[in-house]
Amino acid sequence: MTDHGRRLLAGLVALTLLTGCAAQSTAPELRPGQLLTARSLLTTAALPSGETQLITYVSEDADGEPIVVSGTVTLPSAPPPDGGWPVISWAHGTTGYADTCAPSADTADGLVHDYVRVVQPMLDSWVSRGYAVVQTDYQGLGTPGGHPYVDGLSEAHTVIDIVTAARELDSDVGTDWVAVGHSQGGQAVLFTAQQAEQRDGDLTLKGVVSIAPGGVGLNQAVDLIRDGRPEVQSAQRFLPLLVLGGAVIDPSIDPDEVFSDQARPLLSTARTECVAQVRALPPVPPGQVFAPSADLTALRAYLDQQDPMRLTPRVPVMMVQGTEDAEVDPAGVDQLVKTLCSRDVAVDYRVYNGLDHRGVIDPAVPDMQGFVDAVTSGDPVDTCRR
Repeated sequence: MTDHGRRLLAGLVALTLLTGCAAQSTAPELRPGQLLTARSLLTTAALPSGETQLITYVSEDADGEPIVVSGTVTLPSAPPPDGGWPVISWAHGTTGYADTCAPSADTADGLVHDYVRVVQPMLDSWVSRGYAVVQTDYQGLGTPGGHPYVDGLSEAHTVIDIVTAARELDSDVGTDWVAVGHSQGGQAVLFTAQQAEQRDGDLTLKGVVSIAPGGVGLNQAVDLIRDGRPEVQSAQRFLPLLVLGGAVIDPSIDPDEVFSDQARPLLSTARTECVAQVRALPPVPPGQVFAPSADLTALRAYLDQQDPMRLTPRVPVMMVQGTEDAEVDPAGVDQLVKTLCSRDVAVDYRVYNGLDHRGVIDPAVPDMQGFVDAVTSGDPVDTCRR
């Protein structure tokens, strides 16, 4: 860790301790997965079948610099089995860019409750089955700094490091774990599958479940939006998040220079509110989103680096997709699966007819449970078949 990194982390830790939770555990060294603070959580962000703690912990950004991240840990009520509770590390879907969009900060009238209430029954089902469920907020959501939306490396770091932090919180949390994610999180767990082995040698990632993963062809979507293609008009709600997130990684991306005057409400809303509020804005006419003089070269390069087509996951993957998904193109997921299978990745691909982006989550739970049971037991899974 560089001297700059140590100074930055020390400042972030001090800020976290002053503004957040009561200290639960600190250690002299500063390392990824180090637990910083913890306190009991009783809001709507808590899962009802166990005891939930709101935590902060140390992770790293895409450059390996230290960051403070928030999230939750829910432990089952049942006693742990030999070896400790197995872990589900949840990577959430797109909620937004602003701090108020952190899922751990959810309330009944919060800006992300429309999403949190959809995924909670699925997450709580894992607690009921005897899994510890950990949920990262990702870099910059609810903690200092911007959120590098869809940045695969930082997402993977936070998804992995919260498992390490949960083991510091309670020694009954085991080392076997599965990453499960939806949308943005579906992309995040694919990056996690490539990073986990070298990240924490004490943990054993058994597999990942990627539900409606985003990220395929995002750099091409930029050109389609600029060309005014009507089929990508629904992508407008994500565009300000992509630009703001890209600017966190590459400061040469200037969001204020990218958008046209007509599209400026998209950007200003994304800076302070969440994706549901961006979605509620009137659409900008096709071809009028970007400023005519906007240079999109750096944005395209950033998005190209986040495409899961570039990956070769090192553990079994379950891919879940609904045929009526208007936010993640099913054809793109089809191509992603074909690409991964061509690289000998073990992919169990499940397609659900008539279901949309969020509607696919609950019906897929039995299949997800079967996949997780198989990979945690070391049993073979049905791979690379439609």
